[in-house]
Amino acid sequence: MGKYLVETIESVLANLKPGDEYFIIDGGSTDNSVEIICRYQDRITGWISEKDHGYADALAKGFAKATNDYLCWINSGDFLLSGALDIARDLLDQTDFDLIFGDDLYIDENNIIINVTNGHADNLAAMMLYGAWTPLQDACFWRKSLYEKIGGINPNLKFAADYDLFLRMSLNGKNQYYPVIFSSFRRHNGQTSQAFYPEYQTERMLSRQRQLNLRNDQKLKRFWLDAYYWIIVHWRVRIQGSNLQLKHFRGCNALNINSQYF
Repeated sequence: MGKYLVETIESVLANLKPGDEYFIIDGGSTDNSVEIICRYQDRITGWISEKDHGYADALAKGFAKATNDYLCWINSGDFLLSGALDIARDLLDQTDFDLIFGDDLYIDENNIIINVTNGHADNLAAMMLYGAWTPLQDACFWRKSLYEKIGGINPNLKFAADYDLFLRMSLNGKNQYYPVIFSSFRRHNGQTSQAFYPEYQTERMLSRQRQLNLRNDQKLKRFWLDAYYWIIVHWRVRIQGSNLQLKHFRGCNALNINSQYF
């Protein structure tokens, strides 16, 4: 992912305020990633490049180093829109929500916007637990206190650690969707949820079942909840943004778009 790394790093640096922390965790890449990271080492808080046991293990290392009140992560290849962290910071500062989440842009390899992805969910915990839905990871921001309360990300998971993390946070903290386009998510070959789709599905279902086993839902109630949220996930949530958003953004270069609160 070295060819996209500069855009990712630059997008984060452009969002930082004094006192913010930025750690880059690399899994021992053999492309030019380390060379690129070294160019920025004076402008970031710290970095690691070493073999890990998967992306969740890498994220656990980064979050263990963080000392500030709010957390998020952005994957190499994706990037934050200008102003994203200011909006996220203000929303968390002004409310008592432990987790906020929003929308993102779906872009191609050349940063051209394919779609506006709608991250709306009225009841995130139910959407995740009964509909097996996952919020847009690059558009999620949360309090460190919530992350520590649920025991952090599971470094042993290989494919669906994001689903597992957000599911546990949604069940244990106050959360809220905001119609904000925070980031860009890039389509590319080798994405974990696509390249290892069967493994991702299996791991996600095991994580979901662990949480369902902790509940006392009656069999009939569980059936109707699963059916209802299956419909919600597969129809309503797949509506990609509003017509206004699509008309305004589709076909544009995502690097020219600022984060916006609709």
